[in-house]
Amino acid sequence: MVTLLLDSTRLEIALSGAERALAFHRGNVFVERTQISKVQLTDDAWNWLRGVASPGTHLRGVVAMGTWKSTGAADFVIVRRHRPGVVIDLDGHDDFERIILTTRHGLELVQALRLDDVSSVAADVVDIATGTIPVQDAAKPARPAKAPRPAPAT
Repeated sequence: MVTLLLDSTRLEIALSGAERALAFHRGNVFVERTQISKVQLTDDAWNWLRGVASPGTHLRGVVAMGTWKSTGAADFVIVRRHRPGVVIDLDGHDDFERIILTTRHGLELVQALRLDDVSSVAADVVDIATGTIPVQDAAKPARPAKAPRPAPAT
């Protein structure tokens, strides 16, 4: 899962080691906030792919990662399965015209980009949008025992 970090000046797409290998990309992708012209949510990011992976990995319907090149355009793509995602249109970026990602946090990204007062410290998109830090408790609360069913009358 790609990690999105946003501060007052830029969006960072932090890639895991596997994502870097599959995308043939050495480091994280950085986008200045002023370069983001539009952000759209999508139910299926596969519909937004254009061109061919160059360089990148493409297994139809499973994974698409890397730089997608078409006539005069280049997109950065991290797409897994047929999951909801986000399409970020860019103006003035040196490498890409669009970024296409599958993420559970597309709505939070859109909300976070609309915030006027964002701190200069990079924070996870979910933290910015919700104001909370999602924590999974290691000790799950015990479920109450189910009452036994009465035996059927014979």
